[in-house]
Amino acid sequence: VQLQASGGGLVQAGGPLRLSCVASGRTSTRNVMGWFRQAPGKEREFVAAINWGSMSTYYADSVQGRFTISGDNDKNTVYLEIHSLKPEDTAVYYCAATAGLVHCLAMECARAAWYDYWGQGTQVTVSS
Repeated sequence: VQLQASGGGLVQAGGPLRLSCVASGRTSTRNVMGWFRQAPGKEREFVAAINWGSMSTYYADSVQGRFTISGDNDKNTVYLEIHSLKPEDTAVYYCAATAGLVHCLAMECARAAWYDYWGQGTQVTVSS
């Protein structure tokens, strides 16, 4: 499975942004898709995940209510909508997909080790 993330850029605080991640290749093997981010000088952190079969979602507490993850099965694409952007949202955003983990519950979704495929990342920079 290959993942291509896009949609990042330089945006003003308070605005919205939508990131996209297109999956190609053996897409039938991607079961859970997630978004992670890594800010400068910080470790990568989990943002959100979606179970592809049920479309159920899970979010990190830090983004709950501002971020929305969704998927379009026909387009093999997962989206991350960010509302009310904050400077602390500045990071490289990565999409990822699992092969072995078919469905995740709660904190399972946040565990990076579950994810077998990773995209190249898209930079989001929020100006204040």
